[in-house]
Amino acid sequence: RRFLRGSPRILFSSRLVLALNLMTLVQADKLSLLQVGGIGMDAWKNEERYTIDDIYALPDGERAELFNGKIYYMAPPNTNHQRMVSNLHYQVKDYIEKKRGDCEVFPAPFAVFLTENNQNYVEPDISVICDKNKITEKGCQGAPDLIIEVVSPSSRKIDYYKKLFVYRSAGVREYWVVDLEKRLTTVYHFELDNMEEYPFGSNIPVGIYEGFSIKVQ
Repeated sequence: RRFLRGSPRILFSSRLVLALNLMTLVQADKLSLLQVGGIGMDAWKNEERYTIDDIYALPDGERAELFNGKIYYMAPPNTNHQRMVSNLHYQVKDYIEKKRGDCEVFPAPFAVFLTENNQNYVEPDISVICDKNKITEKGCQGAPDLIIEVVSPSSRKIDYYKKLFVYRSAGVREYWVVDLEKRLTTVYHFELDNMEEYPFGSNIPVGIYEGFSIKVQ
């Protein structure tokens, strides 16, 4: 695929992308049908379920996320991953401070409790939260406005498939997947119901802000 520098390619509506990715996730991750369609209750009941208490009980230095009570352990990020997270965090933080905005930006590790139940817990690479009532000493209670995930080899399936479904369902407004291997950023505008792709080096408009773009390279 060829892209003009700085020119996004609108591929599909995010509903179609979500449906296609969810089908892939079901096949790849062997989710029970109950989790996606209300079937397979016996199999689901027999699965071991984890809660946020299990996250807090992890040994020091060990990180994991929860999706519907299923635990996913997180491998330590590599240097290039951390460089990218640091760069993106700086650009967002600098913009907010210069504009004296109300939103706050948090890099990982930062706890996000997406739902009221205790079986969903994530630590996005970057979370932008504009409702200060959601911010507590423990983290974010509810969906951030913008989430950015930088893909690692061990997180590729989760970032592209599982988190796409979970973040949209929870009410995240905008979701970026920054892929170091592909040198491509995929932006899901859930409120506009579309998806765009930008090659590295592009200035990418931030949908939750007017007149603000981030250069990903």
